[in-house]
Amino acid sequence: MSDHNQVKITKMDYSKDRPAAENPVKIQDLTLRDGHQSLFATRGRTEDMIPVAEKMDEVGFWALETWGGATFDTMHRFLNEDPWERIRTLKRYITKTPFSMLLRAQNLVGYRNYADDLAEAFVKRASENGMDIFRTFDALNDYRNFETVVRVIKECGKHFQGCICYTMTEPRMGGEVYNIDYYVSKAKDLEAMGADSICLKDMAGLIAPYDAYAVVKALKAAVKAPIHLHSHFTSGMSPMSHLKAIEAGVDIIDTCMSPYAYRTSHAAVEPLVMTLIGTNRDTGFDIKQLAEINEIFEKKVMPKYRHLLDDSKVSIIDISVLLHQTPGGMLSNLVNQLREMDALHKIDEVYKELPRVRKELGQIPLVTPTSQIVGIQTVNNVLFDDENERYKMITGQVKDLCYGLYGKTAIPIDSDVQKKALKGYPRGEEPITCRPAEVLEPELEQAKRDTEGLAQDLDDVITYALYPVTGKRFLNWKYGKEDPPEAVKARTLEEIKKEEELVKLAKLGKLVQKSEKKAPPKTDAIRTFNVFVDNEYFEVGVEEPGGSPIISYVQQLPAGVPVSRPALAAPKPAAAPAPPKPAAPAAPAPTPPKPKAAAPTPAGVEGTPLKAPMPGMIVKYLKQVGDEVNKGETVVILEAMKMENALQAPAAGAVKGINFSSGDSVAKDDVLCVIG
Repeated sequence: MSDHNQVKITKMDYSKDRPAAENPVKIQDLTLRDGHQSLFATRGRTEDMIPVAEKMDEVGFWALETWGGATFDTMHRFLNEDPWERIRTLKRYITKTPFSMLLRAQNLVGYRNYADDLAEAFVKRASENGMDIFRTFDALNDYRNFETVVRVIKECGKHFQGCICYTMTEPRMGGEVYNIDYYVSKAKDLEAMGADSICLKDMAGLIAPYDAYAVVKALKAAVKAPIHLHSHFTSGMSPMSHLKAIEAGVDIIDTCMSPYAYRTSHAAVEPLVMTLIGTNRDTGFDIKQLAEINEIFEKKVMPKYRHLLDDSKVSIIDISVLLHQTPGGMLSNLVNQLREMDALHKIDEVYKELPRVRKELGQIPLVTPTSQIVGIQTVNNVLFDDENERYKMITGQVKDLCYGLYGKTAIPIDSDVQKKALKGYPRGEEPITCRPAEVLEPELEQAKRDTEGLAQDLDDVITYALYPVTGKRFLNWKYGKEDPPEAVKARTLEEIKKEEELVKLAKLGKLVQKSEKKAPPKTDAIRTFNVFVDNEYFEVGVEEPGGSPIISYVQQLPAGVPVSRPALAAPKPAAAPAPPKPAAPAAPAPTPPKPKAAAPTPAGVEGTPLKAPMPGMIVKYLKQVGDEVNKGETVVILEAMKMENALQAPAAGAVKGINFSSGDSVAKDDVLCVIG
């Protein structure tokens, strides 16, 4: 190991102005993107980033990751926020530290490969809005999907960081596919493409410390570009892997501020800073400054999101990720999907099936969107397959993968699965071998026509082009054409605190406050009564001030005390009935609330219902009322967890009634349409 990379310790100096290290480790902070994406479903709002923005700009981070990944989707879909505005807003507060985004290559920030014209426009607008570093990855490590976006990144004069998605075929690195030779070869490919830096992207926290050392050492020897390690904490190994990578000479490490760290997120920056103080890899960061930022997060920001954190597990690590290799965020999505389908008891079957599906689909790395593709197909197999047939419900994205629209897989896709997936596939039953985008038609001009009168600029058009259903709904919210639901509106810290107080009272049984009244003093007028309730006997004292009896005390006698029940007096003769009074008009009986049930068959429509096999969102109906359909013909596209499922007609006939519209959310067993 060279002296330059060897960690050397000198006199410890904790001050802010301590001497600069010979070869300081650079740190990229992920708090404002991957941190909240990993821990609370990307629900962090821009307004909650502003209180720390200026302070984080002063730390000295190599970059701040602020955008990309799931932020674009979540912001417009669940937060009623314009993703483009987040970049512009944060740039007004953060003026010195570069912005980094996660770009899914030709997938951009979506779940499929988009046409070249849309990819070009997206990268240009991201650059013009303020993005500096484009961390670019492809889920299959097929760098043909980099060609268009990298050309535009370079034309805009921005930093192109090429990623290698880290995965394994063995419990540790090695095997026939994912070994050191594989990663070195990919790094050389990226450097040949002009990568300004190279990131080893370990999205599930799989890289072991000594493997991190070996890979980084090999990459540093093979290429000149700086090496960046991105490793999630999920398995608990990442802090150790960071140290071994630093020993091997890694240039940049990803971390989060401690309130946004650990679990399925990343290791915290503060322990790493303290570990390296006094060494030749010292970050130079001021630990007191980091503590000030954390205090803001803890007191003013995190309380608003605490309810979204998964507190179902005691442990902050998930060692099972080493068995199924599924990123933590995807796992929580699978669990939620199974829960909504009343099938959570099948989670162990999903874990067992997942590696099999992954291998059959080409042993692909599990990162967005391939983690969703493999995960949802696995759930479909567990829920809908039987002993006679596998892959009974194949998602549209699996069909696209088998056709080659995502690129080349690490090993060939299982021929039987591929053949079944491509049967009747609209583009053809023979898979392609060219760069995927070469078979995609331009999209941007059609998106402009579709949003005419609604989109106000190119950013709006791109939002719609990426997400036609939810994007259009957001634009209607944005421009006041539709009222956004309460669920997407921001809540204040005061509102959150009030809710927390109510929860505390409920847990203590004090949700309904009882007025406390002081008991009056006993008088000589008190009378004692024996009260029998089932097999229990109570002695009750009663007195009558002003006429109305007031219970003064209730005393339960100890068990075993002999009780003499008084003899029952003979009943008195019934008094003559009073003459009847005129009956008052009867108040109408209140209508009992109806239980929430699945959407019924449209009124007056008879026929065979097509029910939702799972909860999701209607993308579109391919048939309308009156259209004739054959049994097995696709009628409706249902999106479940971002994957599209083609639902087929259960019978031949005409569409008699439709219950929902594009963009509507549906529950399991909701009747989507009726065929008769």
